[in-house]
Amino acid sequence: MAKLKSTLPSLLLLLVLSVPAHAQDKFPSKPIKVVVPFGAGSATDIVIRIVGEQMRHDLGQQVVVENKPGAFGILAIEEMVRSRPDGYTLQVGNPGTNMLTPVIYKDKFKIDYDKDVVMVTRLGEVPLVLCATNKDFAPKTYAEFVTFAKANPGKVRYASVGVGSNNHYDTEAFAQWAGLKLVHIPNKGGGAAITNDVVSGDAHVALINAASSAGVVKGGLLKVLAVMADERLPEYPDAPTLKELGYASGKGLWSALYAPAKTPPDVLATIHKAAVAALNSAPVQEAFKKQMIKPVPNASIADAKAWSDKELAHWKHVAETVKVEKPE
Repeated sequence: MAKLKSTLPSLLLLLVLSVPAHAQDKFPSKPIKVVVPFGAGSATDIVIRIVGEQMRHDLGQQVVVENKPGAFGILAIEEMVRSRPDGYTLQVGNPGTNMLTPVIYKDKFKIDYDKDVVMVTRLGEVPLVLCATNKDFAPKTYAEFVTFAKANPGKVRYASVGVGSNNHYDTEAFAQWAGLKLVHIPNKGGGAAITNDVVSGDAHVALINAASSAGVVKGGLLKVLAVMADERLPEYPDAPTLKELGYASGKGLWSALYAPAKTPPDVLATIHKAAVAALNSAPVQEAFKKQMIKPVPNASIADAKAWSDKELAHWKHVAETVKVEKPE
């Protein structure tokens, strides 16, 4: 009897180990959380909420959004990386949080971004619009804005989502190219916050994503001076592209889905498949169109990595060549 008791733990262990793989929980067996490094209403937030709702149909589980702004995206990224790498905690980011932040704020991370984070796929691409306030700001066109800014160096204020953000670098690069001396007004609250800054007149202009600014532009609170896109937007046919004005260095705003690098390949493949299916679905494409967002899925995890490496090289070059105030 004593011998039987001593062998029971070993027998139980063998029984557990012998359970076939198909009897174990298949991913996903519970809701998936996606951490957003911006507040609600930002383009990044809008994209993942639209895509996540559609992914639910393919995965059979809810995709829950958690807004965690602050620290240039580091808080959101680190929360994802420190979670169990099982596919249940992901992160959505943009060029600022997942390209510039790992370059210019590398020392602030408590993780090794390059080794600990993997891109699953791009999700959406949003054109940026150079908007101006209608509150006590005379210029109504791009040409009038440039003339006014050159005649008033250091008096025109532009907003961004923070020092070191992509629209901070993009605006400063444009200003340096155009020969303008503008004053930077950073706001870490995301696209919705800087839209409010320009609407209120706290800032005169800003490069804002078309998705966040569409409502206030339509309401007459902001005017679109130019767009950062390859072609003019049907919604603003009179606004020239910066490219046609001679400035070809700017890029649009994209959103992408990320996971901990140690996530099992089959789980990553499941997430990728669901995200791509969502991006190709009629409901997502219809919702994106209303927000002027273009679906831009990657063909595979490997394709996402190749695209990410190329994009990172671009932003490293921007960080090295565009002169901005030193990030704190």
